[in-house]
Amino acid sequence: MGIFNQIIQFLFSLSILITLHELGHFAFARLFNTRVEKFYLFFDPWFSLFKIKRGHTEYGIGWIPLGGYVKIAGMIDESMDTEQLNNPPKPWEYRSKPAWQRFLIISAGVMVNFILGALIYTFILYTWGEQYLPTQNAIYGVTCDPLARDMGFEDGDKIIYVDGEQIESFMQIAPTIVIDNAQQVTVERNNNLVDVRIDKAYIPQLLKTQFLFLPRVPMVVNFVSEGSAAQQANIMPNDKLVAINNTKATFLDEFKAVVQQNINNTVTITMEREGRNIDLTVNVPETGIIGVATQSPFEILELRKNKYSFLQSIPAGIKKGANTITSYLKQLKLVFSPKTKAYESVGGFIAIGSIFPTYWDWQSFWELTALLSIILAIMNMLPIPALDGGHMVFIIYEMVSGRKPSDKFMEYTQILGMLFILALFIFANANDVIKLFR
Repeated sequence: MGIFNQIIQFLFSLSILITLHELGHFAFARLFNTRVEKFYLFFDPWFSLFKIKRGHTEYGIGWIPLGGYVKIAGMIDESMDTEQLNNPPKPWEYRSKPAWQRFLIISAGVMVNFILGALIYTFILYTWGEQYLPTQNAIYGVTCDPLARDMGFEDGDKIIYVDGEQIESFMQIAPTIVIDNAQQVTVERNNNLVDVRIDKAYIPQLLKTQFLFLPRVPMVVNFVSEGSAAQQANIMPNDKLVAINNTKATFLDEFKAVVQQNINNTVTITMEREGRNIDLTVNVPETGIIGVATQSPFEILELRKNKYSFLQSIPAGIKKGANTITSYLKQLKLVFSPKTKAYESVGGFIAIGSIFPTYWDWQSFWELTALLSIILAIMNMLPIPALDGGHMVFIIYEMVSGRKPSDKFMEYTQILGMLFILALFIFANANDVIKLFR
């Protein structure tokens, strides 16, 4: 059911974004009296699932859920239908329109996606507000991923600065280190300030790491599994860790480390229960899983929630959209830098679909849809023939030089662009498949 929810959310989000993107092209084409022959959600080679003709336009739903398109009369696009170009231009064709009108028709799709991203963020902030863990509220410091330890961080470090700047949200620390190419991180360790230098050799590994840091928290039991080693040891909900093997230990990472070091052995743990300490003996099974669920950092640490009125949510939504654009452009820069090996992290439909939660949550759905809307806009602006950005480059060249590229040149560049996009599509989705078998 979890994977099914992810697929449904992904397809629903994709359908919204593609339909509105193509609607932007359609609306500006009609504004300038340019005929639109087809308006399709998803691709329809050989046959379509649904189609209906209204005026000069055929509206339909294709059977390959990988995108969508509008077919504008007199334009060389992904359909590669060049037959009409053998005839004299008609006044209602795209090629008959002045360059500034063609530029607006082409750029309308990405404009819609940028605006849509900001509108969705505005809606989210007005409806749910913004909740996050302030870095200063991670009062117990961090729990480190093995990579973080290799880089010089230690469990319990409190992040103070990244390149001399304070990071407001704890969950933005690791992305800031990677995306902003940080030189050093200042931490508080044993009441002293320590600078941890960021070796650029770690960047490829950082890009593959899901969580470099997590907030460090005391171990507090939430749930005990039936028939587990924890139940047999008489561990109960709300128990708080005090010591392990008569050595003071209160944090979840300390408990996990000792358990993993004592597989198939017994461990004596001291728990605080209703104001008194009790010693319990746990037989650690071969799996290293004793069967307890603990409180998450977001249940223990103090979160901050910003609420917005309708008027406040508009500039806040625009700012969030702008920050998302900046962040994604920085990530894109890493992809085109061979030294970072960020290209190995490029994913296709499996990777995109997997970012949706396995359960239905409207806030998460709209946050991810806003993000994908901005990503779709940026990707479409890349100056690659067959993408909107490629068409815009040729139109700008025409406006500057006064010379329009020939139809044959446009046809050949369109083919090259489509081959490049196909190769990128295969590469990204092959990465997904390879990751499944790792």
